[in-house]
Amino acid sequence: MTEATAVIDETALNLKISELQNKGVRIVIGSMINASGIAMAKSVPVARLGAFSRSGMGTAPVWDVFTIDGGIALTDKITPVGDRRLRIDLEALRALSGGRAWAPTSIFTQDGLPASTCTRGLLKRIEDQLAEKNLTALVGHELEFVLVNPDGRALDESYWTPYGLSGLLDRAAFVDDLVIEMAAAGISLEQVHAEYGCSQFEFSLPPASPVESADSVILAKIIVGIVARKYNLRASFSPSPFPGSVGSGAHQHFSLARNGSPIFAGGSNVHGITDDGGAAIGGIIAGLPDVQGFLTGSIVSGLRLAPGAWSGAFACWGLENREASVRFLAGGPSNPHGANIEVKIIDPSANVYLASAAVLALALDGITSGRSAPAEIVGDPGALSEEERNEAGVKILSGDPKTIIDALDTSRLARQLLGDDIVDITVAVRRHEQVTFAGENIEALADKFRLAWSI
Repeated sequence: MTEATAVIDETALNLKISELQNKGVRIVIGSMINASGIAMAKSVPVARLGAFSRSGMGTAPVWDVFTIDGGIALTDKITPVGDRRLRIDLEALRALSGGRAWAPTSIFTQDGLPASTCTRGLLKRIEDQLAEKNLTALVGHELEFVLVNPDGRALDESYWTPYGLSGLLDRAAFVDDLVIEMAAAGISLEQVHAEYGCSQFEFSLPPASPVESADSVILAKIIVGIVARKYNLRASFSPSPFPGSVGSGAHQHFSLARNGSPIFAGGSNVHGITDDGGAAIGGIIAGLPDVQGFLTGSIVSGLRLAPGAWSGAFACWGLENREASVRFLAGGPSNPHGANIEVKIIDPSANVYLASAAVLALALDGITSGRSAPAEIVGDPGALSEEERNEAGVKILSGDPKTIIDALDTSRLARQLLGDDIVDITVAVRRHEQVTFAGENIEALADKFRLAWSI
């Protein structure tokens, strides 16, 4: 909508309010994710649902640049002056337990124009750009988190088996409630399991259109937070909650189709990849250093990114290659969703809308520019010598926060594809982290920000 107020069907609105009230809903929460990757929210009594969806709730522009330490990273354009409106998406509204409902919001100016820094709106624009080329995308998310005490301290787990059955049984009540609450909110979990790290779990969400899929990530994180609190726990979505242990990723799977035909299958190239599919892979790999600040830009992101950690630290691709930044998954009987690619370097400190937008924008740029995929890396890229990696064109993605954000700031590609305002607010909040905490050791950083991205 570009009107100062959204046009709402009053009959449908009143039915929605009655439906929510019949479910015991008292409060409606609308949230956004800012450049730091943190969730910001406003809430209204359910009777005010119409106001939240029509004119929206007012917020200061500085919401874009609130930082993970509670500071504000002002820019030339983001100052204490001004106001915007958060409008909830009624179609995405979901009832939660505890008398609450939630919906994602998009950000508008007071004149009713989409705000240039609204990352949900940005992802929708990327979807529209794909559609102009007769391309559609599906995105599926995998999120890892670590259960901790309410103050962020590690749980006293006497023993933990990586990917073990014992972890599921020890936390059976938590897992049961997680599945029940997600189903009640309309999320059909693909899977949930104990992960490698102590008290670490992972769940997978079904593929959906990019905006819908990103909305589901926020809803799922809210539910994880609700269920964790029930057991006097918190869920850490930090990329590196405990240095020396494994980090947590937020992997995204992408499939693309042109005129209904998948571009990662049915072609004449290796693994059946079409020319468009190869171009998309080539665009992503070539552009990763430019947009890495959107994907792994926080001050603790680099603690997770390392060769040998399955974090996708090598800018390359390969069939089922978990060390590659782009893992290719072929379609077949064991992969009913069909061929897709997994971008492994993304971590939970990223704004999920912005991360999806960045990857899809790179894929589209690769397709429109006619790129080719680089040669596949069929083994562990970490086993290659430096000379062999150079010959193959395989780069190790930086784990240094300053290098990552400097590259984003100076990237013509990132600014061209995603806009100056989006780049500038991201650079502002991440540089604030670097400057403010320049003298902190990694243990102190991990401890300070263990719950920064929790809900």
